[in-house]
Amino acid sequence: MKSPICDILGIDFPLVAFTHCRDVVVEVSKAGGFGVLGAAGHNAESLEIELNWIDEHIDGMPYGVDLIAPTSMAITDGHDSPEEIIAMVPDEHRDFARNILAQHNIDTKDVYQSQRAGGGGFLTKSRATNIIDVAFGHPIKLIANALGVPPRYMIERCQASDVASAALVGAKEHASKQVEAGVDILVVAGTEAGGHCGEVSTMVLVPEVCQAVADSNVPVLAAGGIVTGRQMAAAMAMGASGVWTGSMWLTTKEAETSQIIKDKYVQASSRQTVRSKARTGKYSRQLRSPWTDAWESEDAPDPLAMPLQSLVSEAPLARVTKLAESGHEGAKQLATSFVGQGVGLMNAIQDTRTVVREFMEDYLAAVERMSATIDE
Repeated sequence: MKSPICDILGIDFPLVAFTHCRDVVVEVSKAGGFGVLGAAGHNAESLEIELNWIDEHIDGMPYGVDLIAPTSMAITDGHDSPEEIIAMVPDEHRDFARNILAQHNIDTKDVYQSQRAGGGGFLTKSRATNIIDVAFGHPIKLIANALGVPPRYMIERCQASDVASAALVGAKEHASKQVEAGVDILVVAGTEAGGHCGEVSTMVLVPEVCQAVADSNVPVLAAGGIVTGRQMAAAMAMGASGVWTGSMWLTTKEAETSQIIKDKYVQASSRQTVRSKARTGKYSRQLRSPWTDAWESEDAPDPLAMPLQSLVSEAPLARVTKLAESGHEGAKQLATSFVGQGVGLMNAIQDTRTVVREFMEDYLAAVERMSATIDE
């Protein structure tokens, strides 16, 4: 295909797949797309292990890494010892979370006892630098920051290493700041996206950003609810040079997603997601469940700033998922995870290469339909 994204990343088809599963990264890249490993939740040592595995199995095909180094956080390098961070979480929030579990017959004893204050994968300056150093020790072709302008250190390393830098944006003004900072690729994510997302729909945001940055020649990857090739065709008609996808890989056979969550995704409609601050402290979209409903109630405490809210939500939800997998009915009701509104189009569990192939075929069919509308 003719696309600046293909030229920059050395790929045949501008389908970028964000995933936390190394197997999916490998399979997407081998199938002609571009896999991006989510580094959130990894420390330098565990990321090194994951990237070594990818290098050994990807047969030299290109791939990338995505991290989360927000511009603003509730903790900084001067206050990031585990004890200090955990002490910043009010008992009110933990008690509210425990109560949700108790109402669904889940034992809340020791639910926070073994909690690590790693910030839910969100990086302070020093931790981000360590992760970036590990990533650049491998043959990556792209490194992306999921929240805010990437650290200057990251952009400088990219410029010196022939590695593309990317950043996710959810508003036109954010896109302009990223271009000024020197980012090579903009991932323009509409509110339909799973995980962290803004307020503007993909259909409006993509052409708005493409118009705003047209003079910069910085290519745009459209994101937000995109799970089919026909949506990619629409995005490219609006000015995008390809797509960034995430949710659609959660129901692949290779994905590490809990089977309980996969089954919920396959059965869900596009209306069964909620955009809330209650999981991470910033707005993110996830599958609706009694857990998310409780945090939207009038009785719920206000969500804490990132990353403290993750220290409230992740430990209880980990217990919920584990119990759900063992058949606990209350836990199965509560189980939830990040997913976009495109979940209504995710109706089957398939292997990753089949998903890529069907996406490509759907794109080509959409382009042919569009071509047929033009009088010769």
